[in-house]
Amino acid sequence: MPMNSGLTAHEHGPDQSIARLDVARAAFVGRTLRGPQDRPVVIKSFQDFQAVFGGLWQPSLLGYAVEQFFDNGGREAAVVRVANGARCASLTLPAGAQVLELQARRPGTREFLRACVDYDNLPDGAPEYFNLTVQRVRAQATERVEDQEIFRGLSVRPESRRYAGKALRASHLIRVHGPVPATRPDRTLDPATGVATGYLHSNSDGDDGAPLTDYDLIGRPSDRTGLFALDRLDHFSFLAIPPISRERDLGFSTLLVAARYCRRRQALLLVDPPHAWSTADEALRGAREWGFASEDACMFFPRILAHDKLRGRFESFAPCGAVAGMLARAEVVAPAWATGAGEAPVLRPGLRPTCIVSPDRRAKLAALGINTLQGVRLPGVDTPAARTLAVNSAGTPDWKFLATRRFALNLVASISAGTRWASQLRPPIDVGAVVEAQVRAFLERLRESGCFADRLAEDAYYVVCDGRLNARQAPDADTFHLLVGFAAERPGEFHSYRISHTPAGSEIHPVTLNRLSRQPCSPDDTQWVDRLARDLDPPSALP
Repeated sequence: MPMNSGLTAHEHGPDQSIARLDVARAAFVGRTLRGPQDRPVVIKSFQDFQAVFGGLWQPSLLGYAVEQFFDNGGREAAVVRVANGARCASLTLPAGAQVLELQARRPGTREFLRACVDYDNLPDGAPEYFNLTVQRVRAQATERVEDQEIFRGLSVRPESRRYAGKALRASHLIRVHGPVPATRPDRTLDPATGVATGYLHSNSDGDDGAPLTDYDLIGRPSDRTGLFALDRLDHFSFLAIPPISRERDLGFSTLLVAARYCRRRQALLLVDPPHAWSTADEALRGAREWGFASEDACMFFPRILAHDKLRGRFESFAPCGAVAGMLARAEVVAPAWATGAGEAPVLRPGLRPTCIVSPDRRAKLAALGINTLQGVRLPGVDTPAARTLAVNSAGTPDWKFLATRRFALNLVASISAGTRWASQLRPPIDVGAVVEAQVRAFLERLRESGCFADRLAEDAYYVVCDGRLNARQAPDADTFHLLVGFAAERPGEFHSYRISHTPAGSEIHPVTLNRLSRQPCSPDDTQWVDRLARDLDPPSALP
């Protein structure tokens, strides 16, 4: 499925340089007290999370993970609320002998709405018109308003341009539930004074739903539910899906789908260690039999101890939120490619690992692709470089290391975002030449900053988007192809990707090139270009 379709030529263009995307944005998917369902909301602090999603909630670990993310240095998160059978509260407005039934847009028991009907400033002799004010309040029967919508001159007549059944479709708070009555709703009166300034509150028929299942978390790509709601987000670097409950781990199906989704979105899945792994030896035994491996996922062991503000004591938590914040914080100190093997992942004060892992166990876990969390930095202790969960399944040895994989994903995603304009602008601009210049300038800046060691430009990267890829397309073709490669750890080898832009979105496919001539190539020299035109997922070898 295409991605990054939200990026437009107004955000990137032929006159703009390519910039690195934020490598610290984390996406969270799970259950919350309130908030929009199946829509990502970008927040900058835990206070934002409390305002939109209601804060900590004992039946869900998502709030705790988001809090630990910001406490450990996270700067920006995108949160997707998922629910299982949650119902929206109704709001009933009397209309003579009938009623106008409204329903909250957001499900749950904590969506507190109230509405007021008045006839102010409406033309005389027009009994079908009314004004409607809808407010979201912090708690039922309180005056703290969090959001408000005012609809003036609504009508109960279907032929009217202001017909309530249509006009209220634009509301972010309520929707019409059932038929619109033939008579307009009654003016809302204050029950104490009889003055027309009162409000009617939503009914108590909202429901928070049942505990989540793996099916709820996965969702469906066709309607962008569950983790596929992140299709509405332009980019993210990490995906964290906290366990379903304090005692129940994510199902294997969720891990597999989430890792595959991260691969498509150039992101990393943060996998929590199973609840049963309480010691390093249990983790070593369990990891050998676990069976999950992916170069697009990483795990940090053990779980963490943190103060549970709702229970008033220290509890064990899955570490995905704290790890996401810790990795985001590390990027501020040094870019991903500069992360040294001797740097240990260290938690912020207030959090500590649930068990101590000795240096020999740490090395054995690293060999299985599992990283070790530490509460303090241990001077003089050789710490293995952070790994992905690729183990022996990585497409290249470079993808076994977290820093290398993070850098590669961010580099390709940045190029894709920065060249999106190529699918929307056509001649007289020489698209291929401009894109190539943009990408080369971007990669050269990275080379000068040291991310390709001391390699020369021709040994550090290459860019192809000329006639070898786009020669056979008409000038107004919908698809623009770009081939980019950057140096692997082993000299003379490259990590290569094909980026394809269409007006609907962009796709990134890793490809394998056994030989790529750097000599000028005419449009007729298409020996290996024909294969690039095919679907290269999974990667195919080119001559």
